[in-house]
Amino acid sequence: MKLLKSIFLLTIVVVFSNCASGYKTINPKSLNYRSNSLDKGVLLEYKYELLDKKYRKKEIAKGVKLVAIKITNNSDKDLVFGKDVKLVYDDGSGLYIMENERVFSSLKQSPTSYLWYLLLSPLQLIKTESTGGFQTKTSSTPIGLVVGPGLAGGNMIAAGSANKKFKQDLLNYNISGKTIKKGETISGLIGIRSDDYNSIKIKVNE
Repeated sequence: MKLLKSIFLLTIVVVFSNCASGYKTINPKSLNYRSNSLDKGVLLEYKYELLDKKYRKKEIAKGVKLVAIKITNNSDKDLVFGKDVKLVYDDGSGLYIMENERVFSSLKQSPTSYLWYLLLSPLQLIKTESTGGFQTKTSSTPIGLVVGPGLAGGNMIAAGSANKKFKQDLLNYNISGKTIKKGETISGLIGIRSDDYNSIKIKVNE
C-alpha cells in the first residue's frame, strides 16, 4: 500500500513539473536596457534573457537567443535596418539574424507533446476499508479517465495559447528591412544563433 502511495505521489510530481508554460508578452519599447553600442551617431541598446520556463529551456537546447533591441538614429540620414545598419559581435564577426518563422519553430512549445498525459488514463484510486485489522472492502475509482484526458487537453490548449502570443510578438516587433528615419527610435525582437550571451555592436555602413 505504501508503494502504491509513493508511485501515486511521484506521478503527481512528474505531472505538474511538466505542465505547459504560459507566455508573458514582451514590449521592447518599455524594457530597461543595460547594454549598448554607438557607431556614427546611431545608438543600439539590447537585452538578452527575455524568456522563461519552457521557452528559455528551448533557447538553451536549440542554441537560439531572443534579443530585444532599440535603435536610435541620430545621424543625418535615414537608414534601413539590415542594409545600412547591421549588427556584429564584439570581435567584429557577423551576426546572423534568423527569420521570424525559424525563431518561432525553434522556440515554440509542442502541444502534441502533452498527449503523453493520456497514459494516465488507466490510473485508479484504490480504497481499502478494514475493521479490526481484517480487510472488509476494497473499491477502486478510475480517476485516470478524467485526469488523463483533462491534463492532455488543458496543457495542449495552454501551450497553443502561449505559442500564439509568442508568434504575435515576433510579428509585431519585426524590424527586418525597416527604415529608421533620422531622429527616430525603433524597437524590435530578433532571434540569433548563439549558445552564449555575447556582446553585440552596431555597424553603420558608409
